[in-house]
Amino acid sequence: MNLYAIRAIYMSEMARTGRTLMQSILSPVISTSLYFVVFGAALGSRIEQIDGVGYGAFIVPGLIMLSLLTQSISNASMGIYFPKFIGTIYELLSAPVSYLEIVVAYVGAAATKSIILGAIILATAGLFVPLQILHPFWMLLFLVLTAVTFSLFGFIIGIWADGFEKLQVIPLLIITPLTFLGGSFYSISMLPPFWQTAALFNPVVYLVSGFRWSFYGIADVNVAVSLGMTMGFLAICLAIVAWIFRTGYRLKS
Repeated sequence: MNLYAIRAIYMSEMARTGRTLMQSILSPVISTSLYFVVFGAALGSRIEQIDGVGYGAFIVPGLIMLSLLTQSISNASMGIYFPKFIGTIYELLSAPVSYLEIVVAYVGAAATKSIILGAIILATAGLFVPLQILHPFWMLLFLVLTAVTFSLFGFIIGIWADGFEKLQVIPLLIITPLTFLGGSFYSISMLPPFWQTAALFNPVVYLVSGFRWSFYGIADVNVAVSLGMTMGFLAICLAIVAWIFRTGYRLKS
């Protein structure tokens, strides 16, 4: 494996974050702070606790997951789409760099930026509400797995998209609504029986539930099921990426 090539691409992507600090870091942190002000103050005064956890603290894992999913997809999709847009993808494909090294570098950089952002949001949340992490290892595992999985998903979107508009279609119309409906701001046990069953078809429910369990030991679904669903989605994304590079689908368009 060409570690020098991976490092070069990785560092180039990380340097792009420094040039777009406002968009990459400050904007998501400010948005998350506003969520705390709106949901924590407005709803927190009416919903004191959920499963023994204060409402302000209860929504922290959901807010982190919301930012993690959207930013992982955004960072990875833009990272691979921009070389296609300006034509430098040809230089990359003609260089002595394997497809595996390209994926590792781009996805690794996107996942790293998302994990850093998640850590910053977690620290920011600590300024608003008291936090506890009962299972730090599992918290880190869910954080890393989710960041890598959705960075792969964003990488796929970046290759599929043939215009800047398509980069936003799936995150805005599918991922964000699924996250809001996936128990980020409530427990699905609070829903009527029919909607509790319907919510189980939302894959984000398993991500949020497993991540929240690592904080407070409470979950809407079994943590083993949450981990299995996360690993399953990761396997699907890896299979799609392998197919893309095997067929050359839209790499040069």
